[in-house]
Amino acid sequence: MDAEGLSYERVHGRIASNGEFLQLVLGDSWFAWLRPLSRYVAGLDELTEGRRIASGTEITALLDAVRSLLRPSEGSEGFGGQYYDALQRVPEVGLAHAQVKALLG
Repeated sequence: MDAEGLSYERVHGRIASNGEFLQLVLGDSWFAWLRPLSRYVAGLDELTEGRRIASGTEITALLDAVRSLLRPSEGSEGFGGQYYDALQRVPEVGLAHAQVKALLG
């Protein structure tokens, strides 16, 4: 998100505050491609909060969905294409990608 925020600022000017940044992430089309990933992160958080015990099926389904999402796709529309671009543009995204892939197996 930070890298996407910097890209946004290059085009639209400085983001004045963290609150404005949050509002942009939640509602601006610039950040729309990140929302599926955010939903999965929220889902993982819910599973680890411990309010209820998640079934093996739920955990497997969520991890499979994350694996499926994290497939960069050069030149494609949507998340895969944007993700590919971020991997090429931001070294930290590449490092995080490698760590997540190792954890997901």
